[in-house]
Amino acid sequence: MPVGVRESISTSWRRSRDFNVHADRLELPFVREPNLESPLVSAARPVIRQLADDLSAEPVSIILTSADGVVLSRATAHRPLERRLDEVSLAPGYSYREEHAGTNGIGTALENRQATLVRGSEHYAGVLADLSCAGVPIVHPVSGTCVGALDLTGLADDGGPLLLSLAKSATAQIEQRMLSQASERESRLLNAYLTTCRRAPQMMVLAIAGEVVLMNRRLRLAIDPQDQISLLEHAVDQTLDTTASRRVGTMASGRVARLSPIPEFWDETAGMAIFHVHLIDTGKHTEPPMARRRGSALPGVVGRSSSWHQSCDRVVRYLRAGDWLAVSGETGTGRSTVLRAGAALTRGNVRVFAAADLQIPESLDALDSELDRDDFSVILRDIDTLDGDTLATIADMLQGREGAGWVGVTVGDVTVDALHDADAAAILLPFFTHTVPIPPLRHRIEDLHDLIPALLRQLTRGRELTVSSAAMRQLTKYSWPGNVAELRQILRQIVTHQRSGVIDVNQLPPTCRALSRHTLTRIEAMERDAIIRSLEENGGHKPAAAAALGISRATIYRKIKEFGIDV
Repeated sequence: MPVGVRESISTSWRRSRDFNVHADRLELPFVREPNLESPLVSAARPVIRQLADDLSAEPVSIILTSADGVVLSRATAHRPLERRLDEVSLAPGYSYREEHAGTNGIGTALENRQATLVRGSEHYAGVLADLSCAGVPIVHPVSGTCVGALDLTGLADDGGPLLLSLAKSATAQIEQRMLSQASERESRLLNAYLTTCRRAPQMMVLAIAGEVVLMNRRLRLAIDPQDQISLLEHAVDQTLDTTASRRVGTMASGRVARLSPIPEFWDETAGMAIFHVHLIDTGKHTEPPMARRRGSALPGVVGRSSSWHQSCDRVVRYLRAGDWLAVSGETGTGRSTVLRAGAALTRGNVRVFAAADLQIPESLDALDSELDRDDFSVILRDIDTLDGDTLATIADMLQGREGAGWVGVTVGDVTVDALHDADAAAILLPFFTHTVPIPPLRHRIEDLHDLIPALLRQLTRGRELTVSSAAMRQLTKYSWPGNVAELRQILRQIVTHQRSGVIDVNQLPPTCRALSRHTLTRIEAMERDAIIRSLEENGGHKPAAAAALGISRATIYRKIKEFGIDV
């Protein structure tokens, strides 16, 4: 780090260099026309007007930006400074994110999420060296999300610390006004929601306004959390499409819902809407979650997450209907376990053929013989690893036997689409009416609390061996690339040295101990997986991976660090 340069500035310089920002010129994009009617601009307008009056005799410009660094407004009474800002495109519609402008008060404040003063030569781009910028992120007081930034820009020699102090004070006023606006809107929403519920207590009701979501008990009990998220997305889409009086949407489970807005409580300007929700019975959904027992629908299969329950319920439902079924997922997720448990529950005895066995002619003959039996029940494991000739042979065996018995298959998670594109597999997979995906362990990390005790009982044959709360917390932070199979292997290694008592953190393998990040939510785990896949597809090139994902380079750098991704 250069001598005398603050660490925050030096770090920003490195990011700017990684973004390939030019140090000798600016090439800023015009992103969009500012929305001057947004809640942020409405809350900031009187604060900026008062601050502009107070600074009318000073060479200072007051700049408001969105969360992505796009300038929304600029106020200054100093004509020379105004001309100078025009020269460097510090004007409405242009983006001053770090990836475009390098180190500066706006982009660096947004990147670091803290008040930032950048003076003269601290700017990465030399053309900004005659300016000082004091930027402060504006945080929504209800949601806690960063909604923009307030920046005071002046000449390099004119009171940088004072600019930062004024910017902080003005930002606090803007956030207070946003809180007042939100409180007023939320009060209106709550009153409208309660009125709707009283008028039709038998209806399912959903209400949204900004960051606030309300749904009555009848709706909460009728659909599971994943479907609640899908329903909310459909509701938000409908508020953006004013031409749709009703919207029919398919939720995560495959269930269908119709959203009917209540006209008297529709306020497009405030982003407020209240809907009656009607669930359409397509005959394809499971019983509502309030009717499910706490345990899995499959005997001997443990897990508490909604995604796991949903997969198990779908397997049981399709098997009871007699449908031939494919179960997909990553290696080690429990595809075969779920399918075998479902078949045992609904079909009785089942014959399992692994892909490795099916490469042998004798095993193919055994499969053919099994399919000749009355009311046969067969599982074929890992068919995506079979060659085309073997798949075609199996397809010939299945032809004409669809109504005689039942067949289930397991396939890899990332190869299902590819299988449909392959000539031989295209002949085989149409025999299977449904494909049920099994979520990876990292997407249902809460299931560790059930899986670990169950696996320990199996491995110790019922002896009392438990995991301490500290060790359990550490295990929930691991990404489990090998899924349940990896968990079983790790526990097996521990059990070889200890068969009773309590497993503590220091007894875990190094791969599980060398972690410090928080336990990822399912959404965070999916986000991390998408970044890893994009990095792999783009040869580890972070800017290319970010572009493929539709996110900024600053975001992917931050996420790589946050998720502990080893590039």
